[in-house]
Amino acid sequence: MSTGQVLYEPIESVERMEYYQEGGYHPVEIGDRFHGRYRVVHKLGHGTYSTIWLARDEISNRYVAVKICTADSDPLETDTLSELSEPLKSSDIGTTMIPSMLDRFNIQGPNGNHACLVTSPARMSLSEAKNGSWIGLFQIDVARALAAQLATVIRYMHSEGFVHGDLHRGNILLQPQSNFDKLSTKELYELYGEPELEPVNRLDGQTPPPGVPKYGVVPIWLGESSEKVTLPEARIILADFGQTFSPTREKRFESHTPLLIRPPEARFEPTMPLTFSSDIWTLACTIWDIVAQRSLFEGFLTNEDDMTCQQIAALGPLPTEWWEKWEGRGNHFTDDGEPNNRVTSQYRSLEDAFELNIQQPRSQAGMPPLGLSERDALFAMLRPMLSFKPENRSSAQQVLESEWMVKWAIPEYERIRSSQDSYSGRNFT
Repeated sequence: MSTGQVLYEPIESVERMEYYQEGGYHPVEIGDRFHGRYRVVHKLGHGTYSTIWLARDEISNRYVAVKICTADSDPLETDTLSELSEPLKSSDIGTTMIPSMLDRFNIQGPNGNHACLVTSPARMSLSEAKNGSWIGLFQIDVARALAAQLATVIRYMHSEGFVHGDLHRGNILLQPQSNFDKLSTKELYELYGEPELEPVNRLDGQTPPPGVPKYGVVPIWLGESSEKVTLPEARIILADFGQTFSPTREKRFESHTPLLIRPPEARFEPTMPLTFSSDIWTLACTIWDIVAQRSLFEGFLTNEDDMTCQQIAALGPLPTEWWEKWEGRGNHFTDDGEPNNRVTSQYRSLEDAFELNIQQPRSQAGMPPLGLSERDALFAMLRPMLSFKPENRSSAQQVLESEWMVKWAIPEYERIRSSQDSYSGRNFT
């Protein structure tokens, strides 16, 4: 979405006001009522193509999330969700991790016609939980359960013919606590604070036009720091299906996944359509993110060459045909594959990253580190998921059948399921 010439003072944690224009966001105020039943009480967040609002459904007397898409966005996400969340379609446990679409409608506003999607609200994303923590770690039983659920929902999506296309911890949400709907709006504000309204100001001092809100709304914080998340609270919902596609229906060549976890074929095989294997690469990176303090591949304002160097350090040499077509390799490696500069030589192997980002931080935080047998099983699962060539990667089903999943991760998730009567009758594998 491009912006016009009018610029606004930025507001921390709030979407850019420049995107309130024709084809862009719809202006929303606290107290607005949509579709004759959804009264806005707070804001949950925003994305590039939507704002998400916490509303009270005055008919069912529960809280919902109302996602209001930009007027120029592709509404196919709602169709994808309709297919994946159909309750009678599958007994797969993965359906419980897809947002149930409670309602869909359109609204007409000053910036155009906007598709709206109503789902159950989430508590926070895994990114928000880690960012709100002093140590950036989940307890190991929680991390295992989160990883098992993530592999399960990706296996379900793949079995239904869909690639998620934008898998990262920011799109993995924790479900709200069971008593959330019982809170009145007054009690909600007492617990989490009233909406924080920040005035919207144009840099040129002029009055904002009608399509721009008078105030920016700072999102509500319903979560807590990652290390405080307990096992019963570790129930996920996968979010953001804006990049989801079906390889049998369309060919997708460009990956919009963040560069740090983008599958390497998006760079080295740009004329080959993306497949289910692209999700497997990002699944591996995200599982690492869940277990570790820091990401497997890192960088601020990094570029594709830096990412490739980190991938080689962690995973070994590139496939020969990729190595030969990589124009920038001479800036980082000798012809026989040895690092030729200090920066490249400092990138870590998978084993070193494990010690630095998993074992040491867990010990420093007073959390038990992983045992040797679990470490070996984790590596044995991750390495084939991180094969450079997509055709050599594990399938999601094979990930679920790995020793680490079977012996460590799935049993922790089963402990959550055993206390959830609503999950009865659904198949795990």
